[in-house]
Amino acid sequence: MRTLKIIKIGGNIIDDTIALNAFLSDFAKLKGPKILVHGGGKLATKLANQMGVEVKMTNGRRITDADTLGIITMVYAGKISKNIVAKLQAEQCNAIGFSGADGNSIVSVKRPVNNIDFGFVGDVDKVNIETLDILLKNKVTPVFCAITHDENGQLFNTNADTIASELAIGFANAYNTELYYCFEKNGVLKDINDEASVIESINTETYQTLINDGVIADGMLPKLNNCFHAIKNKVEKVCIGKPNMLFTTNTKYTTIQN
Repeated sequence: MRTLKIIKIGGNIIDDTIALNAFLSDFAKLKGPKILVHGGGKLATKLANQMGVEVKMTNGRRITDADTLGIITMVYAGKISKNIVAKLQAEQCNAIGFSGADGNSIVSVKRPVNNIDFGFVGDVDKVNIETLDILLKNKVTPVFCAITHDENGQLFNTNADTIASELAIGFANAYNTELYYCFEKNGVLKDINDEASVIESINTETYQTLINDGVIADGMLPKLNNCFHAIKNKVEKVCIGKPNMLFTTNTKYTTIQN
């Protein structure tokens, strides 16, 4: 069974042109089938401010009303996606931009309203790999933005970490899937201010201890929940760290284990 790498890059890389170009140059050289998933960075917020559309956040999460959905679709599936694809083509990596609606690849349902109505935010319901698998077998690299759909004509803003995790799970019966979350830190850190304090391995038991001790909190919680969701659903390997973990053995990063 072939290995498929699913790599998610965070908004911090998207926002830094030099870092993005360097990453894409290295990514293009990775051998074998691969899928890239990208976040949105700060560009959507910047455009919303320019257009006079109020940016509404709660606990660090965006409230997506109709106007906001229009803006993030333009930015995520348009400007950012096509910029990445064009740069990959320049690096001789044949890529194609995808949202969940394209090829009916990722279907979501609207997030239920509990205490907060997040608006047009989708939670992934299923992944259809048929179209994507044809592309992968023909050496084409899908590049996913953080937009999905509901099969009834509605688009949704969807967490990019979740998209990456669900794609890895969706392909797990057809490939040995490996999931990599690339961001600005060396991995999960014992001390957020000390880049050398990388926790090199986390399992279910140590994860709960790290939460209880306050080492893992805030934005790292949903990211790590996606990691454990993947590793418990046949994904072979899940790692968190800087992008160089993909390209060199002489680096520290965090590996998630059952």
